[in-house]
Amino acid sequence: MRREILLATALLCGMLGIHNGYSQVLNAPQAAPNQTPPGGSTIWSAACASPTFNDYWVEFTWGPPLVGATNEFILELSDATGDFSSPVELARDGTKNTTFDFYFQFQLPETTRGEGYRMRVRSTSPAATSPVSVAYPMYYLDVNTAMTIRPQGQVDFGDGTAQVCNGNSITLEIYGLANASTYQYNWYRSGTLLSEKGPSITINQAGMYNVEIDYGSCSGSGNTLSNLMDVTTSSDLGIAINPPSSTSLCSGETALLEANITGLGLTYTWFKDGTAVTAPAVDASNFLVDASVPGFEGDYQVEISGSGACLERSPAVSITNSGDFTVSRENPASVVVLPGMTSTLSVSSTASAVTYQWFKDGVPVPGATANSLNVSDTDTGVYFARVSLTGGSCASTSKDSENTAVTTPADLELDIAFSPAYSPCAVSNTVISIGEIRAVDSGGNTTDVTSDLLSAMSFQWLLDGNPIPGATGSSISLTDASENGVYSLEGSLAGFSPISNTLEALLRSSETLAITSSDLTVCGPSEPVTLSTSADLTGETFDWYRDGVALNESTSSIDVGLPGSYELIIERNGCPLTSNTITLNPLNPDLISLSPGDEVQFPEGTSETVMASGGDSYLWYDENNNEIGNSASITLTLEGEYLVIASIGNCQVMKTLTATYLDTFKVPNVISVNGDGINEQWILPNYYSGKPDVIVTIYNDQGEEVLNVNNYQNNWPASSAAFTRQNMIFYYRIRNAEKVLKQGTITVIR
Repeated sequence: MRREILLATALLCGMLGIHNGYSQVLNAPQAAPNQTPPGGSTIWSAACASPTFNDYWVEFTWGPPLVGATNEFILELSDATGDFSSPVELARDGTKNTTFDFYFQFQLPETTRGEGYRMRVRSTSPAATSPVSVAYPMYYLDVNTAMTIRPQGQVDFGDGTAQVCNGNSITLEIYGLANASTYQYNWYRSGTLLSEKGPSITINQAGMYNVEIDYGSCSGSGNTLSNLMDVTTSSDLGIAINPPSSTSLCSGETALLEANITGLGLTYTWFKDGTAVTAPAVDASNFLVDASVPGFEGDYQVEISGSGACLERSPAVSITNSGDFTVSRENPASVVVLPGMTSTLSVSSTASAVTYQWFKDGVPVPGATANSLNVSDTDTGVYFARVSLTGGSCASTSKDSENTAVTTPADLELDIAFSPAYSPCAVSNTVISIGEIRAVDSGGNTTDVTSDLLSAMSFQWLLDGNPIPGATGSSISLTDASENGVYSLEGSLAGFSPISNTLEALLRSSETLAITSSDLTVCGPSEPVTLSTSADLTGETFDWYRDGVALNESTSSIDVGLPGSYELIIERNGCPLTSNTITLNPLNPDLISLSPGDEVQFPEGTSETVMASGGDSYLWYDENNNEIGNSASITLTLEGEYLVIASIGNCQVMKTLTATYLDTFKVPNVISVNGDGINEQWILPNYYSGKPDVIVTIYNDQGEEVLNVNNYQNNWPASSAAFTRQNMIFYYRIRNAEKVLKQGTITVIR
């Protein structure tokens, strides 16, 4: 009945055109029984949605007047604290605009979790918002199966037990749950709720631990309670490995490792270098290290566990290999021996008591039992040294060095290079030195022998193919552009005479080339500036440049009339020698100023004096090109265009000046459009009219714009046809970009 009365009242008001002066009343939405057929009778107090159930209803009432025909009612949800800064739309309905009591059906968003959610209803036409509802617990139970916990770092929950040793702590964690950090949790110890809310908990007390997702008022519906983890406390027993009789073994020897705690029924696991080498076994307190097994060397530990004992691992015992030593080749992998010369092969070892035997092409070299061996150019072949341990049980152990190839060259090659890196004409000094000496065998293969032969070879430097007296070192230093040219190097050793590649050296001259200017300001070709140099250019190749472009001038001084950056470049020993740069600037016309400005106004019949400054002399001309003055100031009595020519040195600057009469009348507030030709249009003073930066706007008595222009030409109204009454009032506003300059009324009389 209540709904029918509200509807009837609203319809009656609409038919009679009654406007009560009040807006719609929107009431706060309230939880309602489920209306999905066959419907329910129980009002929900907490919304506990899940992937298998997510259907909720609220009842909403409102009062007249009626809303607009396009109106929609929108049900909105706050955040978990009741804040509507970013509301979530739950439902909307545009079919209930004449129904004052109806239901919204909605589903919880999957991110909903909290105790303080509120709802409200908003209308769109007119825009209005209801009071907010009471707070409701709302949770979307996206996880609704039992979780699993384990000691942190463990593969899984194991046997459901964990141990806290020596008063320390362990961490239990939830695993196998996606996005575990986005939930709040309830942790329990033997049924007692703990304060921790995260996905892990650090504990140091014994007890039965489990956890569930904290769904607040909906926790009982979540079914997320985890497995139990039985945590006990205990102390370390001090497990260690008894010192073995030997920790350094030769091949075939063994060492028995024994735990210091035995006979307690404990489980033992043996480790080598942190990796288990035995399976856990009860009372397996011994482990045999066998040196005949490759890779037996390492750090050994034993781990114990069992009733009354913490999981505990012993300190490590290191077992080493007595026969483990290294042999290092001390010479290059390839040794080139020149005719008539010798070279030394050598090896070293980390073992102290050893013997040596050299081999050539796999055959022992008689008498070669030292750590070094001299070879000549007739001893070509592949060499290595066999190093054997002496004394003790490891005496039979031996190792071979890396191979060394001993060869003689068929030829030698020589390369030279700039040092450091060099760019032509970029530096004034450089060094050329030997880059590499290579031995070439009969097959054309090369070997770098620079370090072997550099000190033994003789050298001669050449410039442009000619020997340089005294230049017989492995490098040559160039310090002056006069030394520019093509360099090469001849070497000599044991009948070989290699000739190097060639390098062209182009050094920049260290000479300073200076140019000067008669002025730094140019006025044009009629008043040129002279650039010159004191350098003797006789017989030189040179040119003048402006902004990097050659001017094709061949004199020691030039006259220029254009602004720009000027340089003189002379060719010196194949490299350009560039002078200092002189920048010529055009004359700045702003050096000349007019006061009070280049536009002046004065009342007709009076005068205005204009003062010029910044020049050496002045000439004034009227718009007929008649000279009217030659001083720094001019007194004007007539409006028109004027010209002043100011001289600065040899340059001239021209400035124009506009003089106009100042209007003496004010903005008119009455015009008559009666066709007599008098006062027919609204004429503004010239400091308002004809100005591009001044905007003129006229409104009729209804506030409607009839004119809005800048640069007003005193031409309103264009005709009298628009004036339908005898006397009409208009409003005007004159403004620029910053402010209103003038405003008032205009009376138009017909």
